[in-house]
Amino acid sequence: MKLTSIKTSILCIVVILIQLIQGPQTIEAANETLSLYSETAILMDAETGEILFHQEMNQKMYPASITKIVTAMVAIEEGNLDDTVTVSEEAVNVIGTRVYLLEDEQVSLLKLVQGLLINSGNDAGTAIAEHMSGSEELFSRKMNRFIEEKIGVQDTNFTNPHGLYDEEHTTTAYDMAKITQYAMQNETFREIVGTKEMEWVGEGWETVIYNHNRLLWHYDGATGVKNGFVRKSGYTLVTTAKRNGMELIAVTLNAPSSDHAYNDMITLFDYGFEHFQTNVLFSNKIFTSELGDRFELEEDVYFLSNRNEEISVDVNALGRLWVRGEGDRIIKTTLLTPEDKPDEKVNRKRLEETETQPSFIYQVLSQLRSILSI
Repeated sequence: MKLTSIKTSILCIVVILIQLIQGPQTIEAANETLSLYSETAILMDAETGEILFHQEMNQKMYPASITKIVTAMVAIEEGNLDDTVTVSEEAVNVIGTRVYLLEDEQVSLLKLVQGLLINSGNDAGTAIAEHMSGSEELFSRKMNRFIEEKIGVQDTNFTNPHGLYDEEHTTTAYDMAKITQYAMQNETFREIVGTKEMEWVGEGWETVIYNHNRLLWHYDGATGVKNGFVRKSGYTLVTTAKRNGMELIAVTLNAPSSDHAYNDMITLFDYGFEHFQTNVLFSNKIFTSELGDRFELEEDVYFLSNRNEEISVDVNALGRLWVRGEGDRIIKTTLLTPEDKPDEKVNRKRLEETETQPSFIYQVLSQLRSILSI
């Protein structure tokens, strides 16, 4: 066996051992204390899922109408938006915010989703549920399966499609951020929640409906999503905003008033855009390791850093790319593909060590390279 192959094999074993010892680590954001009115909150980077700020993010809370984010996604992804829905008496009689549907009125599923998200129509939510599953109860089970299987959240339980109070109808700020991260990748959903106003022509109501999320008008870069309120939940709000290529997701639950919820949202966004930035390494870029081997980046790699932080990128002998910030802090690591062996795919799951402590790993690998080069 050639000396280079021996070196590579030893380095591979060391990396795996390091992973088993260390386990995954989390990139820590600048932990600045923010004064919020809401009981729980989270700020997340939409691209990477990195958490930039959180306050009791795993505490179970009542979501109110932000429930409709999931109702809409189930309709969009598992329904046919061209379907014609016949509105029932039960849907017409749902209390709360409505789009004033009439019994036996026929409406497209797409229009119901628009009325649900833009005007927060509870009647639209019930009509969607009954059309897709026969009842609110059965549709709620579909909602819960959807978020568990497609998004992977574990601490949310929905019992209805609109968010009216039920003791068992709960979520967390973290779960709602993950749900929103998923939902905003769907272009139909994204377009609807970003719609400021829409002409509504129905049998019982002809008007212009306006998006209930005030930040679409009053915060630069706001792109969605949904607000909510019932007495037991307080004021709830989920919003996304994008500036300079970075999109953030903010969730606040149980604010004492609507104004307090929006003020908290602005506080979170201002903090995120001021302190952080999203960076990208584009696919097909070639990197050369310290041993002179060439490796290719197959997919775009996004990573978060502190704003104006000095970033360095290097590749070790195994083709593992390391993105480091100031103080040798590891921001991102991923495995590259050898340029001259495109068919040899290294098992990424086996070798993937995410966000490990730089001082230990980097010194071990550096010392090992020095020893093997003797």
